[in-house]
Amino acid sequence: MASQTLLRSKLPLVAAPMAGGPTSLALVETVSEAGAFPFLAGGYKTPEALGEQVEAARGLGVDFGVNLFVPEGCPVDREAFNAYAAELQPEAEAYGVTLNLEPVIDEDHWQQKLDLLTERPVPVVSLTFGLPGQEEVARLQGVGTTVLISVTTVEEARAAQVVGANGLVVQGPRAGGHSATHDPTRIPEIADTAAVVKLVAQAVPLPVIGAGGIDGPESVCRILDAGAEAAALGTLLLRTDEAGTSATHRAALGDPLFSETMLTCAFTGRPARALRNGFIDRHQATAPVAYPAVHHLTKTLRQAAGKAGDADRLHLWAGTGYRNAPTGSAASVIDWLAESL
Repeated sequence: MASQTLLRSKLPLVAAPMAGGPTSLALVETVSEAGAFPFLAGGYKTPEALGEQVEAARGLGVDFGVNLFVPEGCPVDREAFNAYAAELQPEAEAYGVTLNLEPVIDEDHWQQKLDLLTERPVPVVSLTFGLPGQEEVARLQGVGTTVLISVTTVEEARAAQVVGANGLVVQGPRAGGHSATHDPTRIPEIADTAAVVKLVAQAVPLPVIGAGGIDGPESVCRILDAGAEAAALGTLLLRTDEAGTSATHRAALGDPLFSETMLTCAFTGRPARALRNGFIDRHQATAPVAYPAVHHLTKTLRQAAGKAGDADRLHLWAGTGYRNAPTGSAASVIDWLAESL
């Protein structure tokens, strides 16, 4: 296990940022008190909402990080997008939802969020979905922030080193939610996170945090033994008391009817690992790679499904270790994973 240089926490454990609701202030506070390093999820929030959460987290008196999405910048194939929208119309009609047929391409308030985090610096910022500019990395570092870039391959790690990252979050393909791949047309082949961490750690002289597929203390130890200085968990926290996970999502994670996870572009147009359900089965083969356009296309449909408790049409993000995700306090999850450290 490498000594910690990137994060200030008692334990070499990180609560990964989970956008869309699961990461809450209560989760940040609890995992920090338990000795792990927490991240806020900046994705999908307005700059104002993120600013409020940053100040609230600062008020807890703990070190924390903020995660942002790097804009994709990929053009949308209108023909493929229109065909997918037509295909999804019957799904939307089940809830009386009207799909927006005009592709929405936004940058998730990227520049405004960078402004926020340079005006009101936080200890750590992690960036995912791609490579930021060298000047953007330097801007954050100039206010004392440690900058981490999420990578999935040695090539991406080398590119992150070139733009000046302080460290890397090496995500294995077993991770739940969106893949951090810089090339969304690439579906990562299944591999153990420890193996990916080892390859990156041997090739790039930057400190590493390993993420993905953690299902217990043994997987944490493998990631640390492979050269990471910390291991990041997300799925194991989804059912905890402090997480903001929806009731439908929580129930599905413990439902034996959901027997596997899959990487799919069906919900957002970018590869993401979720519990396999009917929506994936019906649309996996035809979903275009077009993030965030597909994310915006399906958003109202997914919201309606969530309100109705319809797990068949909901994005049920989950890593391969989901079967071991416990209920109870997040502190007990951190304590459990720390047993072998």
